[in-house]
Amino acid sequence: MRYFTWLAFSLILAGCSPRQDDDISWYVGVAAPSNYDVWVINLHLEKSGERSWRIPAGHKGCCWEGGRGPFGTGGAMDPFPNLIAIHWFSFAEQKYYSILIDVPPDLQDQMRVPAPTRTQNGEIRHLPRSDLILGLAPGGEVVVWMMSQRTNAVEVMRVQAIEVEGNPDDFSGSTEGYLERSGAYLEEHGVPLEGW
Repeated sequence: MRYFTWLAFSLILAGCSPRQDDDISWYVGVAAPSNYDVWVINLHLEKSGERSWRIPAGHKGCCWEGGRGPFGTGGAMDPFPNLIAIHWFSFAEQKYYSILIDVPPDLQDQMRVPAPTRTQNGEIRHLPRSDLILGLAPGGEVVVWMMSQRTNAVEVMRVQAIEVEGNPDDFSGSTEGYLERSGAYLEEHGVPLEGW
């Protein structure tokens, strides 16, 4: 009898425990400013002692700001990582950058806080900011936003990547196409390294 009382009490407590991540799909994406395209060579996430995985990202030429940003394509953060490594090539600068980001320990809790989110039918719902967007700017600056949609994006940090070795000739074909699309823009506006 004592066992059944203990079991019933345990089940009641378990039912009252708050759910943590069961109903949240965490997502990470990569964005770049328009006309300052990048190629993400490696986007690697790690939950130390649990899982380490790669998310294919490839070419990014959009969605830093405006009607479509910040937003970027990427993949699931399952489990929520404590480390994010990213290595990319900047077409505008013809340089390679790399950084290992220590995810702040309280970031997941910050992202859980519900934010107003407009549904497709115009209804306002309060949802966690479950998307983490990594914006890759010229000069190696990485701007990180949390959001559930672009209208409630909040910048959570800025970190500086370092320039690393690499051969720009590895991207010569893609650079040629990039310059056909954005060369005139670069000539007019240059490559700003600040103000992102």
